[in-house]
Amino acid sequence: MLNLSVVLEDSARENPDGTAVVFGDLRLPYSLVNTVANQVANLLVSRGIGRGDKVALSCPNLPYFPFVYFGILKAGATVVPLNVLLQAREIAYHLEDSQARALFCFEGSPELPLGERGRAGFDQVDGAEHLIVLPAAASATESPYGETLWAALDGVSGEFETVQTSAEDTAVILYTSGTTGRPKGAELSHQNMLMNAMISDEMFPRQDKDVYLAALPLFHSFGQTVIMNAGFRRRAALVLMPRFEPVEALTLMGRENVTLFAGVPTMYWALLTAVHNGAGAAPASLVTAAAGGSALPVEVLKDFSATFGVGVLEGYGLSETSPVASFNQIGRPAKAGSIGTPVWGVEMKLIDDDWNTAGEFGEIAIRGHNIMKGYHNRPEDTAQVMRDGWFRTGDIARRDEDGYYYIVDRAKDMIIRGGFNVYPREIEEVLLTHPAVSLAAVVGVPHESHGEEVKAYVIRHADAAVTEEDLVAWCRETMAGHKYPRIVEFRDSLPMTATGKILKRELR
Repeated sequence: MLNLSVVLEDSARENPDGTAVVFGDLRLPYSLVNTVANQVANLLVSRGIGRGDKVALSCPNLPYFPFVYFGILKAGATVVPLNVLLQAREIAYHLEDSQARALFCFEGSPELPLGERGRAGFDQVDGAEHLIVLPAAASATESPYGETLWAALDGVSGEFETVQTSAEDTAVILYTSGTTGRPKGAELSHQNMLMNAMISDEMFPRQDKDVYLAALPLFHSFGQTVIMNAGFRRRAALVLMPRFEPVEALTLMGRENVTLFAGVPTMYWALLTAVHNGAGAAPASLVTAAAGGSALPVEVLKDFSATFGVGVLEGYGLSETSPVASFNQIGRPAKAGSIGTPVWGVEMKLIDDDWNTAGEFGEIAIRGHNIMKGYHNRPEDTAQVMRDGWFRTGDIARRDEDGYYYIVDRAKDMIIRGGFNVYPREIEEVLLTHPAVSLAAVVGVPHESHGEEVKAYVIRHADAAVTEEDLVAWCRETMAGHKYPRIVEFRDSLPMTATGKILKRELR
């Protein structure tokens, strides 16, 4: 029998007074986090929710998140984390699709009216029975959107015997972004999640007192596994940021002596921009920096390493892989631009469209303890991406002679110009070597004769005066004729997801 909540319970038993969560002036010990999670579990069981039931959680990086997340797991139920940017209609879809019986929803603010959206979405779903509001005022017992957590927990015991779940029971349902249709829920077992947390913990060097900056959303697989679950297993302190902001992140790193930062490429770019503009300083305490979520441009990696004095370990994974599948690992040389080698217990290979082993380039396929059980109630979708234990990712890569993998691009992002394949990431990497370019995103746009044309969206450095014509001319001299962007559009910002990935579908 196995339950993912052991990552909290073990630390609460062995290090009860150690700081688990830092939020503003709050310093919450492991014993308290575990006690409140026990109360949540007791609450759920009292309302008839137990092993195998689904419970949704819509909350930014606040202490509520681990309270409720681990409380759901302790009750034997399945956590369904929801992106806090979802609108009411989307919340209703996720509740309906996952068959969630309850929703814990942060009350929010005028800028992020989560409570209003949550209430509206909940009311559209007949199978959703219980709505518990996580109040914006820390101890509030009333909310216009429904029963609050603290009112519901009044008088509830802080002792609870965790429900013994099977290693193959579903611990978490993580919804994919839905870029190719309606979002699908990847079912991840207790074994999937616990093994990935253990590996994520052991990938990084330990300090006498580890402090993790939780800037990645905990509702997302990267932040959930690599920061929260692995951090709790390590008995580290988690410094919570509800919303990433680079200057505040630098301030928190310095004030709380953060030793580990993990982020997506745009976070690294934002931190560098803040430091270079004199808005913050690189912290002396930082020992480990990890990147994932999407490809980290080599120029950004080099700049961060030089500016912060810390090498960036780049890795790779998806919601369907719990998420970590490969990493530049301790004890082996790190290679700039590479997602490293498969982590322990995981295999990777390159395949073609028919699942045959590919040559120089191919789609990454993964097999191991990290692979999801399948998409919730979607056997046909599951069958399209899984065969003989292998999961096909949709990411095109190459592998070098040392077994290191390099992402070339998402298969769906590849541009076909005049019959030639053009990989946007390659163009973006070259654009970032131009002294005037701060950030770039390349997409394909319709073209009458070529099928698609290459277009670059570019954010210039603050003092740059380069024109569109100048940059196109430079690209023409730097890249092959079928690759260079004929169209350049300057932007002050680029559309991004809640996790910091550039939304290329909006640029298209």
